[in-house]
Amino acid sequence: MGHEAPTIELFGLYFSKSNMLMITIASVIVFIIAVLGTRTLAMKPTGAQNFMEWVMDFVRGIIKSSMDWQTGGRFQILGITLIMYILVSNFLGLPFAIIWGHELWWKSPTADPTITLTLAVMVVGLSHYYGIKMKGAKEYGKDFFKPMSFMFPLKIIEEFANTLTLGLRLFGNIYAGEILLGLIAGMAVSGYESGILGGILGTIGAFIPMIAWQGFSIFVGAIQAYIFTMLTMVYISHKVSTDH
Repeated sequence: MGHEAPTIELFGLYFSKSNMLMITIASVIVFIIAVLGTRTLAMKPTGAQNFMEWVMDFVRGIIKSSMDWQTGGRFQILGITLIMYILVSNFLGLPFAIIWGHELWWKSPTADPTITLTLAVMVVGLSHYYGIKMKGAKEYGKDFFKPMSFMFPLKIIEEFANTLTLGLRLFGNIYAGEILLGLIAGMAVSGYESGILGGILGTIGAFIPMIAWQGFSIFVGAIQAYIFTMLTMVYISHKVSTDH
């Protein structure tokens, strides 16, 4: 996993071409799933529609656990978009990685801290936006001084800490999973350096750990998508609810 990231320079800024590629692919996949799930709606859902309705119910449950539905219902589409996008992004790098030359092109977008921290900043920014929109700037500003005025610096630090932990938790789990998958795959490849027999034995020895870790990584990817969405609703709830 020590491969370079392909970059492009625009206006003095450097952008990762692999990140742009994988973000686009993840977005297209989520869009296709959403279109297939809502294209032919029926009273008795089947197939893709059944899956989309399950996702909607699941996100509704997350929201209801954080705030009342009258307040939180407007955030359901946000929750559905987040959980589906992060879930797809977490899984993209699991089947394989594509390396061209010394550059890593195919990976999970969420295995890059730039992507996960951008998502975290977006979420925290939205929580402030809706807090001001729904409570008013004056009432919202008072929350930073409750229960006592000296809490203001601590609450500012808390906002930065929430952003960092939200983004880095997702990145760390997905990146670590791909690192270990790369190491296990390397066991099979390195075996061929000692001959065909060694390569075959190395492949057989790496196969079971690879399948086991793939399954565990799928579980971790799903859990991390859930945690990110759940914490998003918790943060928004703290900003828009009057009882926080």
